Amino acid sequence: MENIKLDIRSNRLSFSKMTFLFLFMIPIIGFAQEKPKVTSEIDTTSIKIGEQIQYKITVEADSTDVVFFPEGQTFSPLETVEAIMLDTVKNNKRVTLQRIYALTQFDSGAYTIPPQRIAINEQPFFTDSFQIKVADVVVDTTKQKMFDIKPLIEVEKSNARLWRILLWILVVLLIVGGLVYWFFLRKKPLTEEEKEALLPPYDRALLELKKLENSKYLIQDEYKKYYSELTDIVRSYLEEDVNVSALESTTGQLIAKLEMLKDAGDLKLDDETITQFQKILQTADLVKFAKSKPSTSVAEQDRALVEQIVVKTHEALPEPTEEELLLTEEYLEELARKKQRKKIYWAAAIFAGLLIFGGGLSIAYYGLKEVKDTVLGHPTKELLEGEWVTSSYGFPPIDLETPDVLIRQEVTLPEGAEEVVKSHQTFLNGKVDGLFSVSANSTTYKEEVEPDFKALVDANLANFENMGVRNILTKEDKFTTKSGVVGLKTFGTGTFDIPDTKETRKIEYIILCFGGKGFVQQVIIYHEKGDTYADQIVSRILNTLDVKTQT
Repeated sequence: MENIKLDIRSNRLSFSKMTFLFLFMIPIIGFAQEKPKVTSEIDTTSIKIGEQIQYKITVEADSTDVVFFPEGQTFSPLETVEAIMLDTVKNNKRVTLQRIYALTQFDSGAYTIPPQRIAINEQPFFTDSFQIKVADVVVDTTKQKMFDIKPLIEVEKSNARLWRILLWILVVLLIVGGLVYWFFLRKKPLTEEEKEALLPPYDRALLELKKLENSKYLIQDEYKKYYSELTDIVRSYLEEDVNVSALESTTGQLIAKLEMLKDAGDLKLDDETITQFQKILQTADLVKFAKSKPSTSVAEQDRALVEQIVVKTHEALPEPTEEELLLTEEYLEELARKKQRKKIYWAAAIFAGLLIFGGGLSIAYYGLKEVKDTVLGHPTKELLEGEWVTSSYGFPPIDLETPDVLIRQEVTLPEGAEEVVKSHQTFLNGKVDGLFSVSANSTTYKEEVEPDFKALVDANLANFENMGVRNILTKEDKFTTKSGVVGLKTFGTGTFDIPDTKETRKIEYIILCFGGKGFVQQVIIYHEKGDTYADQIVSRILNTLDVKTQT
C-alpha cells in the first residue's frame, strides 16, 4: 500500500492499474482468519465433600490451528479426577473443540479455580476463574448412631525385607561356592603331562623312550641332550621301580648297586644285561662331558638296548607281596587325602579372603558402625528401615508417619479430671528393644478454655522423673507443622538408669504441644542420645507431623 501511495503521488500508475490492485486485495481481506474464541463454564458452584464438578472448556478456532488444553493438576486447590475430550465439530474451515474436566475436593471451604491457560498456535488464552463452595456432609446423630473407632488389629510383621537379605546372601554364597568348586574341588580333565605322571614307572619309562625315538635330537645333531634324556629316563625308572638311588649316583656307583641287588637275589638280572647298561652309561658320560659324538646308528642302538634293559629289569623284579601292595594302596590313598585337604584349605582360605575383603570394603564405604549394626542388628535401625505407617490419631486428629502403627492405650484419668475432661485418647508405639518411644494424645474439655501448655509440660517432665530420668535440662522453641499450625516445642536431655542392668544412659526428649479453646494435642518422643538412627526417625516423624485444630 505504501508503494501504491508513493506511485500515486508520483503519477506513475494509471487508474486502471489502481483498480486492478484494489480488486485483487478484496478476497484477501474477505478471507482473513478470524481470531480463536475460548469459553469456559462449570455445571455448579456448590458441592459436598467428594462430589465432582464438570468444568467445560470450549475452543473455536481455524482447522489448521494447533490447540493445547491444560494437563495435570492445574486446577489446584481442586483435584483433577479425569479429563475427557468430549467433541470436535467442524464447520467449513472452523472447528469447535470441547474438553470436560471432572474436579473434586475433600475438605470443606470456599475455593477459587484459577484461570486455565490454553495455547493456540503457541499463543496463550486464559479462561475465567470460578468461586466454588465445598460443604460438609451433615449427619443427623438422632437417626444415625455414632460408633467408637474400631480397635487396632494385630497384623504379623512383614518379613519381605528379611527374605530379600537372605536371598542376596544365598546368591553370593552360591556364586562363591560355584567358583570354589570350579577352580578347586571339581575333577579337572588331566593334561597329557599329568596323565603320563600317573602311569606306573615301567609304562612311563617305555612311553618316554618312545618319545625319545621320535625326537629330532639326532637330526639336529644334539647328542648331548639325547643321551642326557636317555640316561635320565632309565635312572628315574630304576629309582622308582627298583628303589635304587640312581639319579645322584655315578656310573660306577649305580652299576655296583645293581650288582649288589643281583647278588642278594632281589634283582634277577644276567651279567650281560648289566654289562650292556654299563657301556651305555659310559658312552653317555663321554658325550656329556668329553663332547664325544658317536654315530647315529650307535645312538639309536643304545636307545633300543636301554628299552630292553628296562623290560628285563621289570621282569627281573620279584612279585610284590600283599603287604607291599597294601602299603602302596594306603600310600596312594594318603596322597589323595592330602590333595583333597589341600583343595579344601585353599577353598576355605579364598572364602575367608573374600569375606575379609568384602567386609573391609563395606567398612571403608559405609563405616564400621553401619556394617556392625547391619550384621548384628540394631533396634532403631530396624525401625528406621522397616515399614512405616501414616495415620491419624485421636480427636482432634494428629497426623503422623511412624515406624509401625501407634497402639491405643487405656488411660485412667486422675481424680477430678473427669469433671473438666470431655475425652482423652493416648497412642503409643509398641515394644522396642532399646530407648525409643513416640506417643500422641488428644484431649477435649467440657468448657472452651485455653490450654495451659506450661502445666502440661511440667506434668510430662514429672512423669519422666517418675520413670527414673535425672538431671533434666529443658529448652523451649516454636514448632510449625507442614500445614502451618504453630505449637510449643519443649526439648532437652537427661540421664536414665536402666532398672535391669543399672546402666546409665543419656536421653534426648521432645514434647510438642498444640491446641486451642477446649482442646489440646501432644506428641512426645524420647530416645538415647547419640543414636543416629533414632535421630533420623525423629526427623522423619517431625517432617510429617500435622494437626487439625477444629474440634
